Amino acid sequence: MTPISRRSLLKSAGVGAAGITLGAGGYLVGQESAEASSGDGTGSVPFYGEHQAGIDTPAQDRLFFASFDLLTENRAELRELLREWTRAAAEMTAGEMVGDVNEMQLAPPDDTGETVGHLPSNLTVTFGFGPGLFEKRGLGLAGKRPAALREIPPLPADELNPGESGGDVCVQACSDDPQVAFHAIRNLARIGRGTVAMRWSQLGFGRTASTTRAQDTPRNLMGFKDGTVNIKAEDTDAMDRFVWVGGEGPAWMRGGTYVVTRRIRMLLEIWDRSSLEDQELTIGRAKYSGAPLGGHDEFEPLPLDEKQASGLPKIPVDAHVRLASAAANDGERILRRGYSFTDGVDESLGELEAGLFFIAFQRDPEKQFVAIQRRLGSSDKLNEYIKHVGSAVFAVPPGTRKGGYVGETLLG
Repeated sequence: MTPISRRSLLKSAGVGAAGITLGAGGYLVGQESAEASSGDGTGSVPFYGEHQAGIDTPAQDRLFFASFDLLTENRAELRELLREWTRAAAEMTAGEMVGDVNEMQLAPPDDTGETVGHLPSNLTVTFGFGPGLFEKRGLGLAGKRPAALREIPPLPADELNPGESGGDVCVQACSDDPQVAFHAIRNLARIGRGTVAMRWSQLGFGRTASTTRAQDTPRNLMGFKDGTVNIKAEDTDAMDRFVWVGGEGPAWMRGGTYVVTRRIRMLLEIWDRSSLEDQELTIGRAKYSGAPLGGHDEFEPLPLDEKQASGLPKIPVDAHVRLASAAANDGERILRRGYSFTDGVDESLGELEAGLFFIAFQRDPEKQFVAIQRRLGSSDKLNEYIKHVGSAVFAVPPGTRKGGYVGETLLG
């Protein structure tokens, strides 16, 4: 099969006249400049490689995350699904149509078509396997389950909804164009129909972390800079220490990682009635500059051992940044890659259903995320303004080569 570019297909169909705009990206067909930057949608991220894309990739602006339940216990069917998903993901990240361009009017097309005319927009597609996958006896994978892959235990202040938690397989699609991210999940779900069923999904906008030094620190829906001390992809020592699985895991996971997701509802109406002083004491940073309390620059070290003239700590003992810091957690860190979300109105309260879809990659969820969240859930002043309503954990296998498929190291 010859790959078909979504752009070239449109031109071959004679829809290349200037002045025609398409879709959410608003791209002007036939008028893109040859010098267009990746910010204009021309950027693409290679699908194949040592690690899966979408982890240390510069964080894009949009997210569509989906968790699926596996409907089969036939290992060959799972293997074939992952082969098909890999081919489709590689095509979509390159800005190509999924499968063949089917002109038979009586047959459904291979590609759903909503991104015809759209550019790749830095699309990445990342796959992971949940603990339940290894419990399906027919798959014969119990002996390959990593010791680090365990369901997240009950944590302080959890108010989890089972319908927004768990899953056997996850797919994370990130892009700078929301329609491109949506298209990726939609087509993978269509390909998997009958083999998997979507358990839950989450759309996200506005990244809440920077993953490279070139990116500015973004703001979350509470108006604070978020992820100032996040691990950066350029810090290869930190990536190797805290993110990528090494010799401690099973051979099939080397070069992979583990992802924890949390759907965190923000009680924005309560937050918006709080004074600026209370908001800053809750977080431990100045709202507008992002500097630690008592400081002037966002990237100053946290003065965790310093006191005010009154004798009180400059950073309160229950401030979020203190309790989440590496210093308070035996030096442990995680790679954050979350997004803001809004899902309409909570009808029972008449309030915005909005918050943070937290995504964190790490080498060992128990040592890293769970240990940090236990401290936060018990003592963090921010708990007055948030609720954890969804949770999941997945093993993210390493990347793959052309001709292979994601999960090949597990399934063979």
